[in-house]
Amino acid sequence: MVSEHPARPIEAMPTHTIAHISDTHFLAGEARLYGAIDTDTTLARALERLEGSGISFDALVFTGDIADLGESDAYERVRALVEPAAHRMGAQLVWVMGNHDHRSRMRVELLDEPGSDSPVDRVFWLNGLRLIALDTSVPGFHHGELTREQLDWLAAELHTPAAAGTILALHHPPIPTTLPLMPILELQEQDQLADVIRGTDVISILGGHLHYSTHSLFAGVPISVAAATCYTMDLVSARQSLVGRDGGQSLNLVQVYPGQVVHSVVPLGISQVVNTFPAEFVDRIESLPAAAQREAFSRQAPTTD
Repeated sequence: MVSEHPARPIEAMPTHTIAHISDTHFLAGEARLYGAIDTDTTLARALERLEGSGISFDALVFTGDIADLGESDAYERVRALVEPAAHRMGAQLVWVMGNHDHRSRMRVELLDEPGSDSPVDRVFWLNGLRLIALDTSVPGFHHGELTREQLDWLAAELHTPAAAGTILALHHPPIPTTLPLMPILELQEQDQLADVIRGTDVISILGGHLHYSTHSLFAGVPISVAAATCYTMDLVSARQSLVGRDGGQSLNLVQVYPGQVVHSVVPLGISQVVNTFPAEFVDRIESLPAAAQREAFSRQAPTTD
């Protein structure tokens, strides 16, 4: 049956596209995470994938745990890898604090600011889209919190809507997890954050921390959690066990359309190409009128009994 709705026009592309990366967990020097994980190579592969895609990115957003121990050398290495790639792509670079990060060193090494232990909360403007980086870290602990001052600051910022809406980026996502012990480390008093964002122009919440990709709703707002680029947690490991695996690393794409946000997972593992439509074929189909596109690409080939 032919759809009554016309094909989506080719020009109806996202108004904004963001690459959402999380939990790089770099260590100083050439140390490997847990003696096994090569954090640098996986992140480099992620940046190569993004740059090679030819997609125009408005921002690269890193939702926390940039460094595993908050070491200056780790921040310097991450910056040396990420900053040139972001510059070549013309993308705004957004660093978000995580529970493994160190506020003062992150300010000095990544943000070129004087050292300070105050929360790293910042606002970015991306062609009418507001992106707020919110610091949920608690110095000396791994769980997440937001102070009353931070919540009041966020409420004041959200009081004036942005033309294209607001995306909130934080490390501890307000989302349930079935992993044992991890609820201890989640964002505390989530109802207070819900009260601040409910009914505002927040269209998406980006988080990390969990080391696996997942999605949900919070105060009516879609949440997208990006899996770590270092290692991922096994959601179906033996009961009451926490298992991290060197596999399943990915990043997320955040694509904003008028009235809609799409979150997609991009695996970073090396995989075999089994089928492809070359660029020349794609260009030829996209050059056709909408009805002709459907005829050329949607119609099934006749079958024989």
